Amino acid sequence: MIFVVWIPLLVPFLAVPVARRLAEALPPRPAAWLLTGASAGLALCSAAALALLATAGALRLPFVAALGHLVTPLAALPDALALPAACAATALLALSALALARTARRQVREVRAAHRRLAPATGELAVLRDPSPDAYALPGRPGRIVVTTGMLHALQPAEREALFAHERAHLRGRHHLFLAAAELAAHLHPALRALRAPLEFALERCADEAAARAVGDRAVAARAIGRAALAGRAGGAAPRPRAVLAAAAGPVPRRVAALLDRGPAALPPLSRGARLIAVALLACLGASTVSALDAAADLHGGIETAQGEG
Repeated sequence: MIFVVWIPLLVPFLAVPVARRLAEALPPRPAAWLLTGASAGLALCSAAALALLATAGALRLPFVAALGHLVTPLAALPDALALPAACAATALLALSALALARTARRQVREVRAAHRRLAPATGELAVLRDPSPDAYALPGRPGRIVVTTGMLHALQPAEREALFAHERAHLRGRHHLFLAAAELAAHLHPALRALRAPLEFALERCADEAAARAVGDRAVAARAIGRAALAGRAGGAAPRPRAVLAAAAGPVPRRVAALLDRGPAALPPLSRGARLIAVALLACLGASTVSALDAAADLHGGIETAQGEG
């Protein structure tokens, strides 16, 4: 445990540069799933490593050792490292738990407040009388496509249909859950904060492709996204929850270029480089998981030895 327990805490710093390339290298849907899964997995492994360090240090305290029926000192960590590491790990876990609770509460509060601003649900589309151009997918029961009158005036009818199809794809794909998982994972390990932007890009690309299929014209979808972004920047942003996805968010020029550069049939096949990037990320996740499990097994064995059962 002396060495392997640190691996889950260090691997995210190596995995994040690899993961950030996934949004460009892989098709949008698998990129979104892999980025979200990697974020959640790496975060859980790092939290488990901190919990193991906290446990190993706590078992050095006489009253905790007595509760665990330890007859000899636990030898999982050196004496000079056990208690300082346990104190630091406990503090980090407490701060992470507090940040997780605050973020979850804030997201729920903002989404509920956004729903209260809307008229009672009479359909999927909710129009806000606001001159600031904006449109976003508001999750909930039911989920709503929220669009301002300013955005409706900025787009042509075909572009509006593309915009609605884009936001509908966010709702049907439950993309807000992907984004929430990544944001919560970032509270468990600071390196994982860098994955929110590429994940948001992958989710927007998923919705872009769905909008292009819905209207049957990639150029119309690209034009709708571009005009929505330009209108939003010119007219100022309307207030909306920070956890929602909007068509005009993210690196719009790259999204428009992706729609215009590819044909309407299918996305290009997976390149060898994309496969290598995905394998490298999965290898990082695997190394982190195996290390956390190995550290847990070492700690369990050390406890049995300290109890006189080894």
